[in-house]
Amino acid sequence: MTLPDLPNLVPASVEIPTAQHLDAPRTIHPPRILLLYGSLRERSYSRFLTLEAERLLRHFGAETRVVNPHGLPLPDGEDEKHPKVQELRELCQWSEGQVWTSPERHGAMSGVMKSQIDWIPLALGAIRPTQGRTLAVMQVSGGSQSFNAVNQMRILGRWMRMLTIPNQSSVAKAWQEFDTAGRMNPSPFYDRVVDVMEELVKFTLLTRDLAPYLTDRYSERKEAAEKLEARMGLAKIR
Repeated sequence: MTLPDLPNLVPASVEIPTAQHLDAPRTIHPPRILLLYGSLRERSYSRFLTLEAERLLRHFGAETRVVNPHGLPLPDGEDEKHPKVQELRELCQWSEGQVWTSPERHGAMSGVMKSQIDWIPLALGAIRPTQGRTLAVMQVSGGSQSFNAVNQMRILGRWMRMLTIPNQSSVAKAWQEFDTAGRMNPSPFYDRVVDVMEELVKFTLLTRDLAPYLTDRYSERKEAAEKLEARMGLAKIR
């Protein structure tokens, strides 16, 4: 049976979205947020900003983990069983939301940041470690305010099938926004970080229980049905 105005659709694989589908039971554990930063420097402003974000997330009721990129090999430079790679991938699966913070270098995100993201696969067997998870992006710059790194990370977040929140943070002249202890000074930049972390927690609470439904796709249902049909056909032949 085909639909008269939509002859290319496979009716058995079509589901009509309804508000009832969004009525999923709510889990009550704290939102689980993973934070990545993109610098190995001792006085790393992306790390300082990440730790400031972590303090805010904990204040907003989240459970957090921060990945230290020291010792993480370059993508394909080591086997995926490398301890740092395994740690990163396990934390990605643990997380319900993530924060990516990179310095801007040569008008782009840092290689350290990109390497971490490159080690996160789109799929681990039947599990997609990033699909449906929320994402907040932030960057620090040594000069005037720029959005190159956050824009690139947004593209990567979409590629990783994450739900990137609308708000973001870009801290200009980061060297003057943190004190000697690495704490962020009061400023509109700090206020924006508060906004971003608050929004991330809200979006994570809103979507984490709905992620399986929000990421359920017609094309994948159709593909799964075709594979099942092919297997059943082989079984009948045998």
